Amino acid sequence: MSTNTIRKIDIFNHIFPKAFFDRMLEILADPGKVKRWVNIPFLVDLDVRFEKMDEFGNYCQILSLSAPPIEALADPGAAPDLARLGNDGMAEYVSKYPDRFPGFIASLPLNNMDAAMEELHRAMRDLKAVGVQVFSNMNGVGIDRPEFYPIFQAMAEYDRPVFLHPIRTAAMPDFMGEEKSLYEIYWTFGWPYETSAAMARLVFSKLFDKLPDIKIVTHHMGGMIPYFEGRVGPGWDQLGSRTADEDYGKLLTELDKRPFDYFKMFYADTALFGSASGTRCGLDFFGADKVVFASDAPFDPEGGPMYIRDTIRVIDELDISEADREKIYNRNTAELLGIEA
Repeated sequence: MSTNTIRKIDIFNHIFPKAFFDRMLEILADPGKVKRWVNIPFLVDLDVRFEKMDEFGNYCQILSLSAPPIEALADPGAAPDLARLGNDGMAEYVSKYPDRFPGFIASLPLNNMDAAMEELHRAMRDLKAVGVQVFSNMNGVGIDRPEFYPIFQAMAEYDRPVFLHPIRTAAMPDFMGEEKSLYEIYWTFGWPYETSAAMARLVFSKLFDKLPDIKIVTHHMGGMIPYFEGRVGPGWDQLGSRTADEDYGKLLTELDKRPFDYFKMFYADTALFGSASGTRCGLDFFGADKVVFASDAPFDPEGGPMYIRDTIRVIDELDISEADREKIYNRNTAELLGIEA
């Protein structure tokens, strides 16, 4: 069936505002970090982006910066200015083209937490950001660490979501006895693992007990979580049975819920690059009220439109009610971000 008339709000796709992109290239010590990015016009050129977007009718985008994270691009002294450039650029696009871009997700310099909190409040209050993006680790440090808790606390108070994006590089080997990851395994399987590991760390840090109203949107349909429902459920009901040097069993008694129930509290997006079976699996786990439409454009072989087109095709072919389809395409996102469906 066709859903051309339904508004489609693409909640997780990526952009580099021109001023941000130019500054990023100036300060980047290793241009190889963005080798792929410089060859995708959709990321920087609005005319190219608009042309591709027009293929999909009633379609709009919530903007966010692409990886690499701010903290991986600049040192703690330069990162705050880079974050401001990115957020100012995205806010300008939203102001100029509200029909195409009804909102943007702010980026933060997590290697400078004082500046990160200042930028969070500036972006939310002054620039009217609809959420903030954090990565699964901050230069190798877990996002569940206490120093990052103020971000989640502030976003719970703003009643706007944190967007969890995976990050892992070839420097993280597939096996401990090696020096790097081969064949881009770090991305293909490493990124879903990163998402899942970060979700688990947030669950067991008791984040949801402390902030029961926190909203976290996980990229790529929650990584591995839906497929490993049995391990997340009955498996983690036995937490501590495999560990001798720490009393993880005690942690189970300190949590308000089963570990499984906390994972159901995350939101998940449809950015699975056209995988119908993966989308069905994720939808079955999270439910139609917790799944939002996202394409992860423009990182497809066509440089922009392919993942949008394939994701729409998958959602259109799902055996679900029209009400649930509309939730996924726009209503869940509108409620999360405080924008019109």
